[in-house]
Amino acid sequence: MKQKKLLAALLAGTMALTLAACGSPATEETTPADESTTPATTESSAPAGDVANDPKVTLTYAEVNPLDTISGQTATAFKEKVEELSGGSITIDIQASGVLGSENDVLDTMLGGGDTIDISRISAFALNSYGAEKSVMLTLPFVFETRDHYWNFATSDLATEMLNEPQEVGLPVRGLFYGEEGFRHFFTKDPIEGIEDLAGMKLRVSNDPIMNGLVEGLGASPTVVSFNELYSALQTGVVDGAEQPIANYASNAFNEVAPYLILDGHTMGAIEVIISDNAWNELTEAQQNVLMEAGAYAQEFNRNLSETQENEVLEELKAKGVTVIDVTDKAPWQEATADVVAENIVGMEDVYQQIVDMK
Repeated sequence: MKQKKLLAALLAGTMALTLAACGSPATEETTPADESTTPATTESSAPAGDVANDPKVTLTYAEVNPLDTISGQTATAFKEKVEELSGGSITIDIQASGVLGSENDVLDTMLGGGDTIDISRISAFALNSYGAEKSVMLTLPFVFETRDHYWNFATSDLATEMLNEPQEVGLPVRGLFYGEEGFRHFFTKDPIEGIEDLAGMKLRVSNDPIMNGLVEGLGASPTVVSFNELYSALQTGVVDGAEQPIANYASNAFNEVAPYLILDGHTMGAIEVIISDNAWNELTEAQQNVLMEAGAYAQEFNRNLSETQENEVLEELKAKGVTVIDVTDKAPWQEATADVVAENIVGMEDVYQQIVDMK
């Protein structure tokens, strides 16, 4: 009799522990997210579920900027959301500060079929030289009047179509989401007051025909320098100036060697995050859906972060002694760069006009 009572007690205890264990995941799923990092308009719409049991995979994410930049923080937001939604079946390994090479090096690796880099944040124009022609629209001078104008585009059906363009032209990558780093502005070693002072200067450009044409239109000399070498190029006088979004200008300490910043806003710092077909095809359908949902989250995170951080950084730069020159009349700048716009919308005038009309 005593043995039967002891057996009944043990069974009851085991059932209680089993019920408690079954209840614990529901408690974790209802824990509120950290409000400081979660955009109010973007919440996790699906629990990890079966995707947590999918084959585990680590995806290497290349970022040329430091993690404290807008792009770097966007990468971190994407990583955290992917790992949360996938229940740990996907890990994102962010390699920041250009440790995997320049943007061009990273793209060459991904497009060449290499498997060392799976995901990368790139400038929106980067795929243009590889045949994705529509992306050039995003970096034409003064195509976007305001930040809201850009986001009207980035959340449109046209934006989705342009993210898919690499697949249409046979490139082994696909777009996941758009973002931005703020408008790009010129900065120089020597004092400037307006557009006329840029004439004759050696201004750093990436290997991009649009930027080459823009700089030439301003009467300056485009000089190709790797981003990782830009600080020393400014320091030694290889170039007289360059252009970057405000937050990148500060994060890379360019103000130490080029303390004159003119807010011309010639181009929106449009970015997109891409993934290689090799990496995409190794994922299950559920994992692919996780990446897309996390991309939508990271896009909204980027939108909420960019303007706030940019304004804060600009005030910090002024406090550090950076001379900031406001541009109240952009008409001369638009006139000087009109030719590069006209040359690059041939055959795509309708796409260009669609974007212009989204303001």
